[in-house]
Amino acid sequence: MRVEIWSDIACPWCYVGKARFEKALAAFPHRDEVEVVHRSFELDPGRAKDDIQSVVTMLAGKYGMSEAQAEAGEENLGAQAAAEGLPYRTRGRDHGSTFDMHRLLHFARERGRQEQLLDLLYRANFAEERSVFDDDERLVELAGAAGLDPDAARGVLADPEAYAAEVRADEREAARLGATGVPFFVLDRTYGVSGAQPAEVFARALSRAWGERPRLRPVEGGSGATDGRDGRDARDGGDGGEVCGPDGCAVPQR
Repeated sequence: MRVEIWSDIACPWCYVGKARFEKALAAFPHRDEVEVVHRSFELDPGRAKDDIQSVVTMLAGKYGMSEAQAEAGEENLGAQAAAEGLPYRTRGRDHGSTFDMHRLLHFARERGRQEQLLDLLYRANFAEERSVFDDDERLVELAGAAGLDPDAARGVLADPEAYAAEVRADEREAARLGATGVPFFVLDRTYGVSGAQPAEVFARALSRAWGERPRLRPVEGGSGATDGRDGRDARDGGDGGEVCGPDGCAVPQR
């Protein structure tokens, strides 16, 4: 089963929601058979790379609230994060474009290190003092810590077209699926869960999606189980054609 998660590194609810989903997944009996894919979504698409401001100033301007209200909101988010065991700086964070981070995440996915890099980006943005927005070398360092080649990561950042199409494709797909905010979870392209829901909600969604997965049905040669790869009857022998199974291939007897 595949779970796709649309999120943005600048989204605090994505940070919290990831932890809640992972709590549910850890308790899911079939967790080893669940593939998790992280998809790109920018909360501030088109923002210039050098347009960086404090989170509190951004929130006050974007939502028409006072800075005191924005600070109170950050305190609430800090408490929500702490409840999930996540560190969160409620003061002094900044906000900027996440496009390059999403490009790096696609690069990391190709190399099997997407999950590691995403966790590091979240922690750096929400818990550490050094900004992830004003210095590409900071992103290179995080890529290296995630197990990626720093020089290759630096090359991705230096080429504005590298993985840009993949980021835009994710964002178009989110729009097609009706996602207007993140985090947005899609289970086997059948069920959608919007927002940083409690772990119990994710647990129910996983169980339901798993129980309703389509089963392969043999077209001919009996009603036995299939091997899950090409629909052939997986029984050794039986009333179908010759097969190869976990114990090898049957050898015709003369």
